Amino acid sequence: MKSSFIDKLLSRLDRLSPKQVQSLVDRLLRDKGFLESVFEALREGVLILTPEGQVTFLNSAAARLFGLDAERALGEPLSKLVRGLDWNTLSGGKNPSVVSRDLEVFYPEHRFLNFYLSPIVEDLEGTPRHLGTVMLVRDLTETRRTNEENLESEKLNALTLLAAGVAHEIGNPLNSLGIHLQLLERKIKKLPPGDSEPLMEHLSTARMEIGRLDTLLQEFLHAIRPARAVMQPCQLNELIRDTLKTLEPELLSRDVSVNLHLHENLPELPLDPDQIRQALFNLIKNAYQAVPASGGEVTIGSTMSEHEILVRIADSGAGISPEVLGTLFEPYSTTKAGGTGLGLLIVRRILREHGGEIEIQSEEGDGTRVTLHFPRTNKRARMLPAPEPEEDDVIEV
Repeated sequence: MKSSFIDKLLSRLDRLSPKQVQSLVDRLLRDKGFLESVFEALREGVLILTPEGQVTFLNSAAARLFGLDAERALGEPLSKLVRGLDWNTLSGGKNPSVVSRDLEVFYPEHRFLNFYLSPIVEDLEGTPRHLGTVMLVRDLTETRRTNEENLESEKLNALTLLAAGVAHEIGNPLNSLGIHLQLLERKIKKLPPGDSEPLMEHLSTARMEIGRLDTLLQEFLHAIRPARAVMQPCQLNELIRDTLKTLEPELLSRDVSVNLHLHENLPELPLDPDQIRQALFNLIKNAYQAVPASGGEVTIGSTMSEHEILVRIADSGAGISPEVLGTLFEPYSTTKAGGTGLGLLIVRRILREHGGEIEIQSEEGDGTRVTLHFPRTNKRARMLPAPEPEEDDVIEV
């Protein structure tokens, strides 16, 4: 990109002595080196593009954010280097303007970026001349994650306040209804069999509905205010087998086969066995309810690395659409008729109480895979001991 300064300099080169020319060249090289050093020190990506969108400079941060080779990218159109960016639409063509947009990239890492385009325009004797565009790129991934965590915290705080009201407004009437149903049952039993049988059926239905409301209330309260974890050494494989044994009758009735691929030598972890069983119960139940009524498959596996133990639960169901996948941890978000939408929220709270995390992957028509991450070591920092002074460093007095 030529500027008026460069044009004037070229027109006067023949009037300069070799020494003056060398001095100007040295100055230009120093200025270029200084600016490149400044750009390389920035954490933000910096790109300079021609009016047509070809890259003439990019710093290492820009190359890293977009997964580019800095040398190979020079001279290439930005639209070719970053798929999904239409340069003509962004730059404004012959009428360039300032543009600020957010961008989601999936390579080399899944990141959220913000880029800012500012045209370089020179006013030459009253005629504006578009020399190119500066593109600044910022990584918003951590900011977005922090905002999502803050939003989740605000939601949980609001739900906690709601839980207190729910417990008071619903819990007490449910207890009262239970007591009155017991009194009704005593009186119904004194009636003749012909009169008592239909009334006992109605009574059974009422008790069942009260029980369902009580279960919903307890799930809601547990999701918002989970019980304090009581840790003890546990073997994850044993907890998986215990949970499957509890669910065995329902698995058999639905003709669902379970494939186990458990690592034989998993170390014990400090866990709350009741909470982990509850998390596994919810996830395995979700898995077999997602497969066909007959002939479905659920695969459960455990593996480990140097830093963590992984438990994977996969089903052969219909999968989950991207729209629903993004709302799975929202309260009352459910894909099942009659579901509360609190199961996954409870599971995630349990995993985080143990320093772990849950990851869900799914595609429509390709089933769902849930991965539980359990850290093998405590995620705490420790102060390293100061190095012992060497003999040469000791000062005698």
